[in-house]
Amino acid sequence: MVRPYAMTGGRTRPGPSNVRFDLIALVVVDTDGPGPEAESLLGPEHRVLLTLCRCETQSVAELAADADLPVGVVRVLLGDLLEAGFVKVRRPVPPAQLPDERILREVIEGLRAL
Repeated sequence: MVRPYAMTGGRTRPGPSNVRFDLIALVVVDTDGPGPEAESLLGPEHRVLLTLCRCETQSVAELAADADLPVGVVRVLLGDLLEAGFVKVRRPVPPAQLPDERILREVIEGLRAL
């Protein structure tokens, strides 16, 4: 069993990046990022997160649960991966930009009419 502070090198915050790792922030592997040779230099926890992200885009909360790591540790590790160019972080669509419920109901009714 490895202590969380050992996995993060004693850090409690993600690096100097200005990205906030909210629980619902979506993490995806950057296909233009460093190659497999650079990935072999990463720690085991970093590689676990990359493997989970390769399967599908996941939120920070899902990554923490699937990797069985505390959210704070996952945020620090994701900060490392982001700075190294392995991952991209996207914010979910704000509610104000989602389609209006009325429009969605009209679409459903139109599909049912077909």
